[in-house]
Amino acid sequence: MIVFHQRPVLDTQTEESTRDRILQAALRLFARKGYDATTTRDLAAAAKVAEGTIFRHFSNKKAILIEVATQGWVDILTDLLTELSEMGSYKAVAQVMKRRMLRMRENSDLMRVCFMEAQFHPELRDRIQTEVIEKMTDVAEAFFETAMDRGIYRPMNPKIVAQVFLGMFAISGFSQETIIDPHASPKAMQEMAEGIAEIFLNGVLVKE
Repeated sequence: MIVFHQRPVLDTQTEESTRDRILQAALRLFARKGYDATTTRDLAAAAKVAEGTIFRHFSNKKAILIEVATQGWVDILTDLLTELSEMGSYKAVAQVMKRRMLRMRENSDLMRVCFMEAQFHPELRDRIQTEVIEKMTDVAEAFFETAMDRGIYRPMNPKIVAQVFLGMFAISGFSQETIIDPHASPKAMQEMAEGIAEIFLNGVLVKE
């Protein structure tokens, strides 16, 4: 579950808690009802604050949407960086994949909001692109470049390798059988992770 970081620039701890409650309520409502169908009155009721309080913390509803998505993805990026830095072997991709899938499954509300709303809100799509996707690609690129320098992966363009890695993870990992389905078994998650890792590391052609 995404836990939004409280910001020290606010005046009191109470205000920080209020802002956090608004973001948590927005994440739940946007995931279940959609952004357009959620009113600021709905947000206020879910966060247990006066409607006017929302506008003390955010300029408008769109600002809440962008903050919900970008802050959540920054947390996911931080987790990815930690996973890669602690990876025991450059070949242990399946373990990283499985752990990332499990964490993304916990953040299924965030996934739904981003997938549903980014197509309708260019500013949200642009923020995710510049603040999340580009940074995730940079982190993965540095990781694979180091592996190539050490002779573990064959020499290629590390940025392309990073993009393929993240693309396989994002599309396959967000499948109906894994992250979205709350009843998916650990075995299904493991098989998906191992399959992605096998294809990524060894390709699909029969070795001559």
